[in-house]
Amino acid sequence: MNTTRCPSANPTKSPTRQRIWVLMNSEKKCEVLCSQSSKPVTLTVEQSRLVAERITEDYYVHLIADNLPVATRLELYSNRDGDDKKKEKDVQFEHGYRLGFTDVNKIYLHNHLSFILYYHREDLEEDQEHTYRVVRFEVIPQSIRLEDIKADEKSSCTLPEGTSSSPQEIDPSKENQLYFTYSVHWEESDIKWASRWDTYLTMSDVQIHWFSIINSVVVVFFLSGILSMIIIRTLRKDIANYNKEDDIEDTMEESGWKLVHGDVFRPPQYPMILSSLLGSGIQLFCMILIVIFVAMLGMLSPSSRGALMTTACFLFMFMGVFGGFAAGRLYRTLKGHRWKKGAFCTATLYPGVVFGICFVLNCFIWGKHSSGAVPFPTMVALLCMWFGISLPLVYLGYYFGFRKQPYDNPVRTNQIPRQIPEQRWYMNRFVGILMAGILPFGAMFIELFFIFSAIWENQFYYLFGFLFLVFIILVVSCSQISIVMVYFQLCAEDYRWWWRNFLVSGGSAFYVLVYAIFYFVNKLDIVEFIPSLLYFGYTALMVLSFWLLTGTIGFYAAYMFVRKIYAAVKID
Repeated sequence: MNTTRCPSANPTKSPTRQRIWVLMNSEKKCEVLCSQSSKPVTLTVEQSRLVAERITEDYYVHLIADNLPVATRLELYSNRDGDDKKKEKDVQFEHGYRLGFTDVNKIYLHNHLSFILYYHREDLEEDQEHTYRVVRFEVIPQSIRLEDIKADEKSSCTLPEGTSSSPQEIDPSKENQLYFTYSVHWEESDIKWASRWDTYLTMSDVQIHWFSIINSVVVVFFLSGILSMIIIRTLRKDIANYNKEDDIEDTMEESGWKLVHGDVFRPPQYPMILSSLLGSGIQLFCMILIVIFVAMLGMLSPSSRGALMTTACFLFMFMGVFGGFAAGRLYRTLKGHRWKKGAFCTATLYPGVVFGICFVLNCFIWGKHSSGAVPFPTMVALLCMWFGISLPLVYLGYYFGFRKQPYDNPVRTNQIPRQIPEQRWYMNRFVGILMAGILPFGAMFIELFFIFSAIWENQFYYLFGFLFLVFIILVVSCSQISIVMVYFQLCAEDYRWWWRNFLVSGGSAFYVLVYAIFYFVNKLDIVEFIPSLLYFGYTALMVLSFWLLTGTIGFYAAYMFVRKIYAAVKID
């Protein structure tokens, strides 16, 4: 059973709905849709112009039967040996079907759909009935003009034989009359229920994916190893020199990171906002780690539509207790005392921005009467979950985190701040963002391409094992590049590393934004305002979330590094 929208004769009214009943293993030669008493459908001038625009813009139609998306079979013939009689047939599939096609400045609409549903019959015991399950859903779109279709009073029709029919042309300058028809054909298949998604998941080039992922892993591990060797070798030499009993004064003049030991743990400006953002970053980190791990185990496959997003939303709500705990303890370490206000800021700052942007974008989708809009009751339910689950859990975690003993810093903080010398040009914050963002972005660049394709080009993403591996590499690369950047900053005698390290560690988000703009210009053919607004709105949320995630990872790695090196030297 399915529901289709039929165009209304009055363009100011919403499309009418008609139910389609498809019974298992029941053939249908030709059925008419959206018409009564065998009368054809009339598209107004406005509707004809809209359909013509969608066809010229290469729009696809996507249908679902038994939770399987429809696919169009493409048979490609290749002549490898130069013999026309020995052509090899290569069968490929593409998601959905094209709304229509153009030929010599004329526009034609696919108004007849031949559905082919493949089913697998499971043989049971003799006294039990056979079980039939749909394992593939294909469609053959056709364009057949009005005069070649014969319809009767019972919504049945007769199609022309062979290829003698002419296609159904759509003239955008006038009204058009046509029939919408479909047929259903069933075929038995040897494909089992557990393997029915293999056809859809092989539509992308897996070999390129494998090669690119392995190449990224090798490069990132190589660069991370070089950075680790440099930083460890340099630090060992510095600490050995500092801990010598003689020539201490000369040693202190050689480098600057020990000179700022009395100011390196001085609380930064706006400690409440910093701890709130880091708490949201911890919340995001826990959510993403669990979601990717569960998806890698096969529990969130593409066959479960919406399961990934639903699981992510629920996990983000319940991970509020960990985010609140981390934010509360850090806020107390930074000498904060207004824990209730800090807990409210942690629970509302990042989720409030996300909810506000999504609500505004959803209003534009509502205005277009799109079926992809989130219903208003669902928005209310998410709001109730936010204030009914996430907010109390953040307060609970923040309370226990604030009561816990603050992080033990190895050196005391001076009462009078040390003067910071003039910094070189390459120590500029924006330059640091550009330098620090290259390595993490290189770790996930290929995976980002496949994720963008899955979101904006209706591809299926299913290699969650590779995604988990790339996530681990992203964590390692963010941590190491953050340690290197904070070490260079302290050597320049600049002890204001709290905010700077958080911003610089999330520098790869800047490259994600640049890549998103490049992808929009070169890969997508979006020309209208609202689709462009949706793209950049959701991209902004992705960039913000990625900045919080990588910034939090880099911050805590740098914080542990700073505590470690100052605990290893002798401070007089």
